[in-house]
Amino acid sequence: MATVTYEKATRVYPGSEVPAVDQLDIQIEDGEFLVLVGPSGCGKSTSLRMLAGLEDVNGGSIHIGDRDVTHLPPKDRDIAMVFQNYALYPHMTVAQNMGFALKIAGVNKTDIRTKVEEAAKILDLTEYLDRKPKALSGGQRQRVAMGRAIVREPQVFLMDEPLSNLDAKLRVQTRTQIAGLQRRLGVTTVYVTHDQVEAMTMGDRVAVLKDGLLQQVDTPRNMYDQPANLFVAGFIGSPAMNLVEVPITDGGVKFGNSVVPIERAALTEAQGKGDTTVVVGCRPEHFAVVTGDGDNGAASGLAKADEKKEAGLAVTVNVVEETGADAYVYGTAEFGGEVRDLVIRVDSRDVPEKGAKVNVVPRPGETHVFATGSGERLSD
Repeated sequence: MATVTYEKATRVYPGSEVPAVDQLDIQIEDGEFLVLVGPSGCGKSTSLRMLAGLEDVNGGSIHIGDRDVTHLPPKDRDIAMVFQNYALYPHMTVAQNMGFALKIAGVNKTDIRTKVEEAAKILDLTEYLDRKPKALSGGQRQRVAMGRAIVREPQVFLMDEPLSNLDAKLRVQTRTQIAGLQRRLGVTTVYVTHDQVEAMTMGDRVAVLKDGLLQQVDTPRNMYDQPANLFVAGFIGSPAMNLVEVPITDGGVKFGNSVVPIERAALTEAQGKGDTTVVVGCRPEHFAVVTGDGDNGAASGLAKADEKKEAGLAVTVNVVEETGADAYVYGTAEFGGEVRDLVIRVDSRDVPEKGAKVNVVPRPGETHVFATGSGERLSD
């Protein structure tokens, strides 16, 4: 086992002046499961391939343990990679696929068989060892690819979107198996995905990239509770955080017909930059639906701007998604003359009708504040 360190690692593809990965700095602990996540083209797969030795590093360095592997060939890095498309040999059996790398390395047949059988037992593949890949399901083929990595006993596992070819139900099942297996084996793992739900449920820590730049690296809980900037706030969470630009006013920010209290330090910082507005983020589950008298208990602490109007923000219900335990209202509301989309989680036993209007306010202490210009987080 080993640590993995990116030290200002940079990759610029030939013919391009813009780095695909720009000065990436991450320290991955021994035995840690780190997930690289971001939209297409953000540099996450390039970062993984740099670690694997499949892409050149044009600046900075990469270390595995105490070794500088920046310019070592892949075979000398002591890593094992699991690909999106499984990369199994169709003419070989499961056992032959799993043991092939050991055979090339000159390991004797008895040891190969022992290691393959041990890995097959862990992955529940024992009864399939004599089958060819074409006789297996997608989930079974992915487990064979995992087994091929396990038998090598590498210092680091690298996984490049290994679940993207599976159907939704099998993807959920397999991600649980991979996370559990990694914790059992204790092998340092770097995992790439575009699916933020996958990232949040699997990783000890998550690193979010955008345009080749690291935006934030943190535990899933901290990233959800304290996103570093607008991009992370909008990317992490499903449904996504609601982000709206609102004017600063005495005591907080103007939100519909209510003033929502905001941390004084955040407002002072924004006003120090000359901003008259901030971007306020509120997750769907952190809205309170206000009753006709403007106070339902959950919204206590809000000061109404106009006592003659209903408190909060009027949201027109367009669609309601009921998932059983939860219900999500997808609606629109007006902010400064512009119509914006909002998503609000409501009581699944008391769902508003399509076309109805509900008044909502963010729950006190559950808002996130970002600078209008830079997008950086202002609140603690």
